[in-house]
Amino acid sequence: MAAAVLGQLGKDFLVVKRQKGVEMESELTACVDVAGALGIQNLRSQGKLALGVLPQSYIHTSASLDISRKWEKKNKIVYPPQLPGEPRRPAEIYHCRRQIKYSKDKMWYLAKLIRGMSIDQALAQLEFSDKKGAKIIKEVLLEAQDMAVRDHNVEFRSNLYIAESTSGRGQCLKRIRYHGRGYFGIMEKVYCHYFVKLVEGPPPPPEPPKTAVDHAKEYIQQLRNRTIIHTL
Repeated sequence: MAAAVLGQLGKDFLVVKRQKGVEMESELTACVDVAGALGIQNLRSQGKLALGVLPQSYIHTSASLDISRKWEKKNKIVYPPQLPGEPRRPAEIYHCRRQIKYSKDKMWYLAKLIRGMSIDQALAQLEFSDKKGAKIIKEVLLEAQDMAVRDHNVEFRSNLYIAESTSGRGQCLKRIRYHGRGYFGIMEKVYCHYFVKLVEGPPPPPEPPKTAVDHAKEYIQQLRNRTIIHTL
């Protein structure tokens, strides 16, 4: 099959060369020229892969990056007008910082620490924490606080609380760690994202801890909400 295709390409190549005024000895010579051109093209593509020059289809786009790009776009949501007598809708501020040189697991503990706190209480907790991530989260909260006053018509900068606070996995880089006797290992340079949502108003009261009976009721309700396929 490959020989037949190569022979047909040689005939077409011979016709094109004769039309341009270039004389070829035979179809065999034309086939050799076609095979050489294809071989050179294949070597070029392999060389690009060896050098790390990948085509666009080989580049992996992480789903976590796509999610992080949508976080700040929530600030542009336009709600419909409120009815007369309806309570004023509180302002919501979405802010994040991407590609932080820090572990997402270490960042998660700090993010969970301030979840549900007022903005002043959260800043006070982070001020006296000796963690590297605490300083980063504090900077992000101060940026979000300035955004609330400047862009979201929040009157009092202290009248805010942390409604959502979480971390996500960033785009990590893999590097070679050279060992002795020709061995090597792969080390990963980890990065993370931090997401925060501020809401205008006092923080809600903390939820009471759930008992074993509450967990059992939730579990039974989840079982009842299951969908049994291939049935009525």
